[in-house]
Amino acid sequence: MAHVGNVYTSAAWLVKAGNEEDFVLAWESFAQWCMKHGWGAEPPLLLRNLADRRYFVSFGQWEDRERVEEWRRLPEFQDFLARARELCEEIRPGTFEVAAHPTP
Repeated sequence: MAHVGNVYTSAAWLVKAGNEEDFVLAWESFAQWCMKHGWGAEPPLLLRNLADRRYFVSFGQWEDRERVEEWRRLPEFQDFLARARELCEEIRPGTFEVAAHPTP
């Protein structure tokens, strides 16, 4: 469950036309590697926009900002990012924290 202060990474991906499935496969392969090696507190998600099938959003929860920064320095992260740049027109990454989480 999310709590105020939890750290998440997220990215918006605008994939070049015709590269959508290659992008999904590349992201999924990288996400599998991350989970296998213990990167991230929860399995990450990749969402696809129903109105614009080239637009994706990914996000995942982390233990803390330091772990995110360590992950982003890994060669495997850099390799995935280079591949994503080949497949995408635009990538907008970010690191976020939960600012509010209404409870029932």
